[in-house]
Amino acid sequence: IFEAIVFAVLRSGFTPRCALETDDASETRFAKIQKIVEECRYGIHDISRTETSGAPPLPRFNMPLELGLFLGAKRYGDTVQGRKRVLILDHERYRYQRFISDIAGQDIHSHGGDPAVAIGVVTAWLRSQSGRSTIPGGKRVCWEFEQFRAELPGTLQAAHLQADEMTFVDLVAIASAYIDTE
Repeated sequence: IFEAIVFAVLRSGFTPRCALETDDASETRFAKIQKIVEECRYGIHDISRTETSGAPPLPRFNMPLELGLFLGAKRYGDTVQGRKRVLILDHERYRYQRFISDIAGQDIHSHGGDPAVAIGVVTAWLRSQSGRSTIPGGKRVCWEFEQFRAELPGTLQAAHLQADEMTFVDLVAIASAYIDTE
């Protein structure tokens, strides 16, 4: 889902942001996230990655924490921060109520783990929020994403990379180059 969302954001003409965009140990991960939240008008938060792991099994709440930071910036920030818009995604539409019920009443969009659904939701939301009529529909972007995924192994091989070595920066660069040639 992550790659599909990144691709949809790029294809819609926006720059995807992630704390993984820099690898600078002099700055904490949370400080990087704070800076990104401050700089971004639009936030797409997929809270579906809250599965449990370990012994005892405990959930990871990084995405809900980042969502809370974004919502706090919108609520308590200046006029510029107050113009923030957010898209919240989850695997199931009401699943979040079991682990973050305080956001009840928010419009949560479900992707069901399907990249095509995530792409459709993201492109429609970005088109609606930005007013950009140049953003294609989700079906078109999904078709392009499938073509991108089919060509990705060859692209990685040409770059002397394995799929498990691809960083966020690599993904953005490779997807951007693919989109620019289309």
